[in-house]
Amino acid sequence: MALFGALFLTLLAGAHAELPGCKIRITSKALELVKQEGLRFLEQELETITIPDLRGREGQFYYNISEVKVSELQLTSSEVYFQPEQELLLQITNASLDLRFRRQLLYWFLKVYEFLSTFITSGMRFLLNQQICPVLHHAGMVLLNSLLATVPVRSSVDELVGIDYSLLKDPAASASNLDMDFRGAFFPLAEANWSLPNRAVEPQLQEEERMVYVAFSEFFFDSAMESYFRAGALKLSLVGDKVPQELDVLLRATYFGNIVLLSPAVIDSPLKLELRVVAPPRCTIKPSGTTISVTASLTIALVPPNLPEVQLSSMTMDARLSAKMALRGKALRTQLGLRRFRIYSNQSALESLALIPLQAPLKTMLQIAVMPMLNERTWRGVQIPLPEGIDFVREVVTNHAGFVTIGADLHFAKGLREVIEKNRPTDTREPGASSAAPAPTAAV
Repeated sequence: MALFGALFLTLLAGAHAELPGCKIRITSKALELVKQEGLRFLEQELETITIPDLRGREGQFYYNISEVKVSELQLTSSEVYFQPEQELLLQITNASLDLRFRRQLLYWFLKVYEFLSTFITSGMRFLLNQQICPVLHHAGMVLLNSLLATVPVRSSVDELVGIDYSLLKDPAASASNLDMDFRGAFFPLAEANWSLPNRAVEPQLQEEERMVYVAFSEFFFDSAMESYFRAGALKLSLVGDKVPQELDVLLRATYFGNIVLLSPAVIDSPLKLELRVVAPPRCTIKPSGTTISVTASLTIALVPPNLPEVQLSSMTMDARLSAKMALRGKALRTQLGLRRFRIYSNQSALESLALIPLQAPLKTMLQIAVMPMLNERTWRGVQIPLPEGIDFVREVVTNHAGFVTIGADLHFAKGLREVIEKNRPTDTREPGASSAAPAPTAAV
């Protein structure tokens, strides 16, 4: 009975577990780049430490060590690697530094220089531990966290839609990579609490050749399109001069029988085409490519000045768009293309046959007037959850059944110090002055 109860609880937990719409894998190949930039930052931090004067009396001699400055710091032996249950581990061994200082010594006996040297070296090592450990703690816990704070978690994409990159569970570290699961869900800003249920295939990451891999499921793109649909953005009106002239002439000839029955005040009125998506578009990702299915209504009308518009026809349009993904900088960009297009009447099959001559010109109208507007928006892209100053380069896109993966290398577009200085918390105290800093022995 207990076995069945445990099985039920396991299934129940699995049923309520939220699937990620976006996954990111950082491989061990990225660690060398991260180590170089991180150690450079640590060296710069440690070279700015202030070491207090060391003065006093010990037995028969008096000493005064002042104006201590770090002239050179070398972190020559260091390793950064993934460690299960600890995510990321930085190990520094055999670090060395050069100091410059003024010394004043007064002693009463000869042949005590070696003793004094040992005493002063021990004292300086103690002072350095007192200063270096809090600096390392401050750099890791405060300053580097200010860098991580630049990673977008829940932010607006534009004036209509936002995106949620909440981490669904703790990162999973292995000996060769670090995997992170993100919600990866768009939402309309006017309905911040709305969310689309994720019933898509969970993306999988197997590759390790590049520094970073990002995977997006069909849910990621479906939530984006449904969010824009709910925000009322998937509609377009072309009136008067905005309608291509050849299409205007063709439509007036097609509906000439309807137009001549209207009053003279309406016959020469501007033509209006209103395109409105009637259901949220859906994305399908296959190894052969990515397609987006769209169903929209197309209404053709005349809009006489200061009079109600006169509808000439209403039809349904089915379109299939191709979508090509790319990473540029930190943005996921999409290039859309019109692959298939079909129109049919809502009234009768006979009227659908009459619409066949409009098929080609309307497709041309979509390619000329609509697709550039869509691509202008989709090519702006949406930001991937990476810290500021880090970009993707040399990306490779691979389609799978239900998800797409993009492998890329990393590039520091800005120095780590530049980014941290820009986002440095304003209320942080000097690292050595904080009573909450760990004891030097514990930090070492």
